[in-house]
Amino acid sequence: MRVRSVLRIAVLVCFGSVLSSAEVLKVVINDTIQAATAERIVRAIDLAAEQKDEAVLLELNTPGGVMGDMQEIMQKIIASPVPVIIYVTPSGSRSASAGFFILESADIAAMAPGTNTGAAHPVGPFGKDIPGAMGDKVLNDASAFMRSIVSKRGRNVEVAESAVRQSKSFTDGEALSQKLIDYVAPNEQELFRQISSKPVKRFNGETVTLNLVGQKTVVLEPTVKQQILSFLMEPDIAFILLAIGALALYTEFNHPGAVWPGTVGIVFILLAIFALHLLPIRFAAVVLILASFVLFALEAKFATHGVMAVGGIATLVLGGLLLVDSPIPEMRVKLVTALAVSIPLGIITVFLMTIALKARRNKVVTGIEGLVGETGIAQTALTPAGKVFVHGEIWDAVSAGGIAPGEKVVVERVEGMQLRVASAKAEVPVREKTSV
Repeated sequence: MRVRSVLRIAVLVCFGSVLSSAEVLKVVINDTIQAATAERIVRAIDLAAEQKDEAVLLELNTPGGVMGDMQEIMQKIIASPVPVIIYVTPSGSRSASAGFFILESADIAAMAPGTNTGAAHPVGPFGKDIPGAMGDKVLNDASAFMRSIVSKRGRNVEVAESAVRQSKSFTDGEALSQKLIDYVAPNEQELFRQISSKPVKRFNGETVTLNLVGQKTVVLEPTVKQQILSFLMEPDIAFILLAIGALALYTEFNHPGAVWPGTVGIVFILLAIFALHLLPIRFAAVVLILASFVLFALEAKFATHGVMAVGGIATLVLGGLLLVDSPIPEMRVKLVTALAVSIPLGIITVFLMTIALKARRNKVVTGIEGLVGETGIAQTALTPAGKVFVHGEIWDAVSAGGIAPGEKVVVERVEGMQLRVASAKAEVPVREKTSV
């Protein structure tokens, strides 16, 4: 009986330690807001709900990102059964644009000293305002969305809307004094101390009290899948994969049977497509990238002294810069990357195409036809027919002039299984042989 009691106590202790293993689940986001970010946050909230954690702490540092992924994150935070604390940290960080929307959706919004937030005006490609009626629609929709969230959280609706309509930004002190956030704290434990025992009104109207001081905090690291997804979704990486994949397929088409270029090309292009379908891309930019390879091929075929090649490189650079349709620089292909990929790629592509076209223009010489131009030795007198030794074999041959035994001969042409030869002493034009 004593043994059973001890075992039961041990099981209860272990089970209790598992349940209390993660009182506060922390996720660190230091990235743009995109599909990989959304997946990490959604997973964290689901896991916290499953483990019945006290809270989710989301440490945020972001320049903004994709609106669709931002809305997915906000919907998850609003519906979370576990209170969500968003903390803009460390000092020098920001939660701008889409990050401001996410910050305002939190049950508890906090910032570290020396951080800033705001600048949430919706913009089009390259940070420009969206013109016309469409711009008004997007702005009004974003403003209404902000008002609906902030009013429920009991924060300053008018000031929050000014960040959307006028693109205003706020320091940590300004955000606190104007009731955009709830706390300013230099570190995590100080934030927990300030939160302790104070009521928190949730989005559904319920009120909870959090006592997180001394509670264990467990950092939820990204999974391998999320790390790979985040890496692939870097616009520079996606563009490089697309360009290398196109070059590899191009090489396979010009050298059929090489196998490995085709394999690499298909894998890289599939990875690029997978990444790009999660990013806001312009299909016109993809057309520009494909057009650049057409220009490279025309340069090799017509030898335009580099005009077509320069046009192809310029088109490839432009296609890369326009590939990702994002208002923030962090989510666009950088100019340095576009140039570093396009110039070498253009040179390599033109070089490969030039070699391929030259090989196709030259007459392929194999088998019996390969004997033309070869030299040999007359085995018998050719008056006009006889025997010659050419290319390690004895052939029947004829000659227009007499050739003595032992004299060197040159093969002029092949007629069936008989060679027509001439004396090597004569001036015989010999065609340059090539082989592939």
